[in-house]
Amino acid sequence: MASKKAKKVKIRLVKSLIGRNERQRRTIKALGLKRLNSEVEKELTPAIEGMLKKMAYFVEVEEL
Repeated sequence: MASKKAKKVKIRLVKSLIGRNERQRRTIKALGLKRLNSEVEKELTPAIEGMLKKMAYFVEVEEL
């Protein structure tokens, strides 16, 4: 059985959350982002992919 190599992505917060609702703030926090221009590397799971689609306006995504 061949194992699939999980894709990794680099996520960077590029838009401020000032004035945004609590749900958007919690989603960004769940991605591991804390402040503007902070970056994290995550494995691309269906849950992470859904969060990125919802928060596409706030983040910049780069495949590794």
